Amino acid sequence: MKKITKAVFPVAGMGTRFLPATKASPKEMLPIVDKPLIQYAVEEAVAAGITELIFITGRNKRSIEDHFDKAYELETELENRSKQKLLDIVQGILPPTVSCIYIRQAEALGLGHAVLCARPAVGNEPFAVILADDLMHGEPGALEQMVKVFDETHSSVLGVEEVPRAQTGSYGIVEVSEERGHQRVTSIVEKPHPDVAPSTLAVVGRYILTPRVFDKLVATQPGAGGEIQLTDGIAALMKDEAVLALPLRGTRYDCGSKLGYLKATVDLALEHPEVGAAFAAFLAQRSAEAK
Repeated sequence: MKKITKAVFPVAGMGTRFLPATKASPKEMLPIVDKPLIQYAVEEAVAAGITELIFITGRNKRSIEDHFDKAYELETELENRSKQKLLDIVQGILPPTVSCIYIRQAEALGLGHAVLCARPAVGNEPFAVILADDLMHGEPGALEQMVKVFDETHSSVLGVEEVPRAQTGSYGIVEVSEERGHQRVTSIVEKPHPDVAPSTLAVVGRYILTPRVFDKLVATQPGAGGEIQLTDGIAALMKDEAVLALPLRGTRYDCGSKLGYLKATVDLALEHPEVGAAFAAFLAQRSAEAK
């Protein structure tokens, strides 16, 4: 089985929870301190050995392409002004060994459809799927943890974590059983009501999938809202081969929600080498004033 070198980034969503900020700008370009969400996701992928980034885009997403492209005018201006540190930052956004492919998803037909759009670029290889909304913070990175399990087992791997039962309606929920030191998924259901959720183990925006999932997605019938659910494709895949769940180490921030986005901003700002100490002092002062 080939190594994982390709990652799919479904970035065609409208970001309605962040309107009006996302009316003309992609939610994936919202900054956490000084880097957009999508860059954190790409850095996680690159750290895991990914060399081909496949973005499934939609309308008003051009700035994502521009962000990972060369910016001749900006780089020339920084060079002329001897702003070497800033020039290094701009030129270091993407390593020269990594390439980008952009595929347009003409209609918003669900995550499963977005993944299916990547089939021409992925081919007959295992691949990763990363949802930038879920910012994973920690060492080693979430995808790196999953790639290690894939290299050992050659099975599809879903990144999971425990969530409060009241929140199961927001996630794909899995049941698992222990098998040879790993957690094999025995069932998966999309956004179950807390009363009927089979567990509180949620899939959190990280997947490694074998190419057979494409055949399953082609055969998947659209569900509510006419969307093709990736969960349904994975459920069909499980009938033919093992799918594993990996509890991810590190901290996950749900940056698809305003509260999760703010939590990520605060925590990563406190760790930032340039502003961390001053920001911590500011928060301490505000806390003292509030008492």
